[in-house]
Amino acid sequence: MTGSVQDPKGCFPQAFRAELDLLMRLRRDVRRFRTDPVDEAVLTRCLSSVALAPSVGLSEPWRIIRVESATARAAALRNFERANAAALADYSEDRAATYARLKLSGMREAPVQIAFYCDDETEKGHGLGARTMPEMRRYSVVTAITLFWLALRAEGLGLGWVSVLDPEALSRDLDVPATWRLIGYFCIGHPERLSDTPELEQEGWEQRFDMLPIETR
Repeated sequence: MTGSVQDPKGCFPQAFRAELDLLMRLRRDVRRFRTDPVDEAVLTRCLSSVALAPSVGLSEPWRIIRVESATARAAALRNFERANAAALADYSEDRAATYARLKLSGMREAPVQIAFYCDDETEKGHGLGARTMPEMRRYSVVTAITLFWLALRAEGLGLGWVSVLDPEALSRDLDVPATWRLIGYFCIGHPERLSDTPELEQEGWEQRFDMLPIETR
């Protein structure tokens, strides 16, 4: 470790910890984007954070697809719209009215769209840690996404995780290998506004726990 910003034998300075806390508070799942283009150098810098993520057995199972063509984006948007309509139909009248108000995707506005996959059958890592818990490969991809998410926020960008999708249909449309499993479809761009409160909480969909639920055995 180089430089004098941090002590390799101790904690980071309080000022750094305060900034890190602010970064995590403002991370937020963004659904409302400006259409301004994202600087490619900035995006590349943020994507480089993926390589810093831990992975089970050092398997690095993340696989990344840049969704750029009009055809691929249109297919992804149709996928979301079908899944969103089906989800709406499953809710009761009052909850359906609230659901209908929610903006659950920035796919029409976000200038950058990326799909993260996990290669469930990668030979890298030689199965260490994944023989008993193969899902650890997918968890590893989620940790990489988290680092990417924070890196984007630090650069003034936002990320929206679109989970209202049919993953199998999306994988067919994106023509990915059969061993890959979708972890997330992401919209990336400049957020319209910043907030430290989840939009779902602002819209009355759900509330955070007042206290972190921890049990002791």
